[in-house]
Amino acid sequence: MKTFQLAAEPRTDLGKKAAKALRKENKIPVVLNGGEIIDLPYSGKLRAGEKIVEINPGKGLITTDLAVTNEAVRKLVYTPDIFAIELDLHGEKRMAVLKDIQFHPVKDTILHMDLLEVSEKKPVTIEVPVKLEGHAEGVKAGGKLTLSMKKIKVKAPYTNIPERVVINVDNLGLGKTLQIGELHFEGLELMNAKNAVVCAVQLTRAARGAAAAAAAGK
Repeated sequence: MKTFQLAAEPRTDLGKKAAKALRKENKIPVVLNGGEIIDLPYSGKLRAGEKIVEINPGKGLITTDLAVTNEAVRKLVYTPDIFAIELDLHGEKRMAVLKDIQFHPVKDTILHMDLLEVSEKKPVTIEVPVKLEGHAEGVKAGGKLTLSMKKIKVKAPYTNIPERVVINVDNLGLGKTLQIGELHFEGLELMNAKNAVVCAVQLTRAARGAAAAAAAGK
């Protein structure tokens, strides 16, 4: 994955009113999840923006509330590409990926973003764009190649995740489909259902006519 540099500032004033005021400043409230798991009660010192979320009895997770500018994330959000995000926070670098994003239902402006902190040792699940290559046999026979899944969900350390997964369709015949269970990518675990159809070569009207004519001529 390509790396996207993003400057963020800690956010300590929380709640709906504070979030609304932040948006008026052309900024976006962000939560960085996936931080350190700690024992409760916690006796350590939290930095600005950090808080503890209890996940199990006696265990908590440190999350960080942040704010970023709309301009800073424009090229991160409005693109089909995926990125590893290098956060500049508290004067240190922390790696994350975009986990979720909420848009205004009418204005389509960004209301909130969730980031997930990642490391080279911890696998992360993320959707990766699909790219088809080759010339399918079924297309040569008059069929039409269709892509049903523009993204595939994969699990791996973020350092192993590619910008896109490339699938060769040369051997895909007329009327045939390619399913998740037939794919394999080194170092990636595919998380979609094995019977999910990624792409297919559909019979066109012309192909049906040619097949019928061939059958009639026998």
